[in-house]
Amino acid sequence: MRTSIVRTLLRQGKPVRIVCMYHPIPMMPAHAAKAGYDAIWLDAEHNTWEPRELQRMIGLHHLADIDCIVRTGTRNPTELYHLLEDGATGVMAPLVNSAAEAASLARALKFPPLGQRGLDGAGLDNEFYLNGAATYPASANDQTVLIVQIETPEALAAVDAIAATPGVDGLFIGPGDLSLRLGCPPDWAHPLMNDAQTRVAAAAARNKIAWGRPSGSAADIAAMVKLGAQLIAHGSDFGAVMRMLPAFAKTLSEGIDPAPDAKHGAGAGLPID
Repeated sequence: MRTSIVRTLLRQGKPVRIVCMYHPIPMMPAHAAKAGYDAIWLDAEHNTWEPRELQRMIGLHHLADIDCIVRTGTRNPTELYHLLEDGATGVMAPLVNSAAEAASLARALKFPPLGQRGLDGAGLDNEFYLNGAATYPASANDQTVLIVQIETPEALAAVDAIAATPGVDGLFIGPGDLSLRLGCPPDWAHPLMNDAQTRVAAAAARNKIAWGRPSGSAADIAAMVKLGAQLIAHGSDFGAVMRMLPAFAKTLSEGIDPAPDAKHGAGAGLPID
């Protein structure tokens, strides 16, 4: 079974570098691995992925030797562990509000004695049964991860119990959903967001599991690391396109019209009709 980079780094107490992928871009696993990322958080909660498309993309992660963590809104046990059979390193589950919900996810994704995941062994994760399945369940439990998202006041109230749930490997704060429900901006300097982060970090430390969240700057990442964060997400295909197109359009504008008129603006970087 492939050795998980995420698992290895977590056991060493080191940060995990994660980038988000919203859309099926075949080259992204290889380029992310080359850039120094350890894992891709593949978002299937807010974006549409066909099952075969998802299967193929996970296979490309194996080819590039980079971990794939699929965020999915499904709670169907068969659909959840099928992601692992297709080769995903782990599952990120959004909007987990209680220890009971976390335990249900762990039962679906972990083999006995940790859970009740169904056994097959003919998937990519077990190298299509080439070496049998004698060590498969134990290796799968050892090399896969379950990350649950803390995104509501209810989840914050239950964060210690969620973190203590057997089979849960990490907590991941969803700043958009959490700030929306706390009634504040998604700003870590805001007292409510800062307090939420402190509570999640403390619960993870007490229960010896990982925690993390998305981040937008080196200074913020440094602050997270100081608090013990290991699951650090920065960058996405969506963000790359948002930044890249205005920059490229600005270059076009500078070349086509070095002295832009009022219509196009000086260096606005906007597409030209």
